[in-house]
Amino acid sequence: MSRYFLEVAYKGTRYSGFQVQLNALTVQSELERAIALLERRPVVLTGSSRTDAGVHALQNFFHFDEEAPLHPHFVYKMNAILPPDIVVRSLRAMGPEAHSRFDAVARAYRYQVHRFKNPFLEGTSYFFPYVLDGAAMKAAAALVVGTHDFTAFCKTNTQVKNFVCTVGESRWVQEGEQWHYHIEANRFLRGMVRLLTGVFLKVGRGKMGLEEVEALVKGVGKAGFSVPAHGLFLREVRFPEKYFP
Repeated sequence: MSRYFLEVAYKGTRYSGFQVQLNALTVQSELERAIALLERRPVVLTGSSRTDAGVHALQNFFHFDEEAPLHPHFVYKMNAILPPDIVVRSLRAMGPEAHSRFDAVARAYRYQVHRFKNPFLEGTSYFFPYVLDGAAMKAAAALVVGTHDFTAFCKTNTQVKNFVCTVGESRWVQEGEQWHYHIEANRFLRGMVRLLTGVFLKVGRGKMGLEEVEALVKGVGKAGFSVPAHGLFLREVRFPEKYFP
């Protein structure tokens, strides 16, 4: 039995998220369908990082086990079968104990915002046509770096019991007419990045002060404004150094 890691990227607009769901089109269901067509046998994938409906990924991983050898041109054939909004970046043979979800040490996201109407950013960036105080947004983003209880930045209908996350990066970068929010952490709660981004945009508009953000980080109150899914990208899934053969 051989274990393989599948590195993928996708535009999540058409999909009801990352993980297989009953009677719903998902990234995992499309990949499993393509593998079944190519290898003429079903394969069950295990995902690294779940993304919600409409969220995109520049990098994500699945792993699966196979007894028989894979097609020698597996990546090329998979990309020929898959729809245009999903691409296989690489296939890696791994050890039997490797796990794409549990072995990941960090994940990084980017949220994209644009202030001026632009049809070429439609579907991948949030149109937010307001004057923003970039210095205030950067100061607010810096407040969440470190280990904190992010209960205030988690959707209420979650089954998670531990809300503590360690954030290693949280910053805003202006690129042309866009603002990009970058965050990296050891784990993320459901809706966390979109709720954080919403709070920072309120700060940028002058609708919320830094002291209110500090209170949320300390667990007082609840973030109420969540930005839309289509501006969010899973940027990277990080594994230990020299993890891949």
